[in-house]
Amino acid sequence: MTRPRIVCVVGPTASGKTALAIELAERLGAEIVSADSRQAYRRLDIGTAKPTAVERARVRHHCLDLVEPDERFDAARFRNAAEAALADIQARGRRAFVVGGTGLYVRALLRGLCPAPPAAPQLRATLTRLAAAEGTPALHRRLAALDPRTAARVHPRDAVRIVRALEVGLVSGRRLSEWHEGHRFTAGPYDPLIIGLAWPVPALDERIAARTRAMIDAGFLDEVRDLARHGVPAESPGLQAVGYRELRACLEGRLDLPQALDITVRATRRFAKRQRTWFRREPGILWRHPEEERGRIGAEVEAFLRGETGPAAATT
Repeated sequence: MTRPRIVCVVGPTASGKTALAIELAERLGAEIVSADSRQAYRRLDIGTAKPTAVERARVRHHCLDLVEPDERFDAARFRNAAEAALADIQARGRRAFVVGGTGLYVRALLRGLCPAPPAAPQLRATLTRLAAAEGTPALHRRLAALDPRTAARVHPRDAVRIVRALEVGLVSGRRLSEWHEGHRFTAGPYDPLIIGLAWPVPALDERIAARTRAMIDAGFLDEVRDLARHGVPAESPGLQAVGYRELRACLEGRLDLPQALDITVRATRRFAKRQRTWFRREPGILWRHPEEERGRIGAEVEAFLRGETGPAAATT
C-alpha cells in the first residue's frame, strides 16, 4: 500500500517555518498541521507565535488551540490529533504540510511512539509536588542520577518531561533512554519530505531578538496579564513556554520590562540551540537556507508532491 506523502518543515524557533509553509501551501493547495507543543494551547497566541487569523484565512491550519493552558498535552495526544487531521486532509484530496519545531512530536508522528509504561497518577502527583516544593532544577538533578542520558536531553526547567522520565524509570525499573534505545522510532505510516530551515547562528540570534521585541509591541504583556486575571496558575503546563514566566515576573514587580525582554531573548536562544541539536540528530532532514534557497525548496517540494522524486533524491 502506498504511504501518503507529506511535507514537513522543521527547525528552530524564529527560523521562518510558518511564513515559508504558508507561502508554499497556498500555492500548492495544501493544509498545515502544526507540530508545535505550545501552539496546541488556547489563549497562548502572541507568545507562541501562533499563526494569525489572517494567516489562517490564507491556509487552513490543524492542531492549534486544542487544550486549555492548565491541561497536559503530550506527544501521544498530538499524534492522535495529527493523524486524524492528516486523514481528513487526505480524504478531501488535499496535500498536507506538517510544520513546527517540537522535534519529539514530528518523530512520534513519522516513526512512532516508544512503548514505555503508562502514567502512574499517584507517583506523577508526588513528583509534581516535589518539583513545586524543591524547584524543577532539583528534580532534574534526581533525573541525572537515575538516567544521565535522558537528563542530558531535557532542559532543567522542563517539568513535564522530567517528571515523565522519572516516572518511567521508577515504575519500570528501566531508564527512559533504554526504552528509547529499544524502540529506535522506526515505524511510520507516512512518506515524508523533511525540510529543515538553517540559519547561521548570529543571524538566527538577531531574528530571535527582533521577534521578541515585536511580540512585546503586539501585546504579549497584555496576553500574560489576561491569563493571570483569569486565574491560570503560573505553573500550568502551557505557561512553561519561554516568555510567559518572565513576563509574569514583570507583572508581579520582580523584573522590569527591559530585564524580562533580555531574559526572554537569552532563554529563547538557548531553546533554539536545543532544537538545532535535536534536529541535527534526526535522519533524513534536508537542510536549506530559507531565503537563499527558497526557490530550491519550492522546486523540491513540488517535485516530491508530484511523485517525481523521493526524499533521498534531493539530498545534495
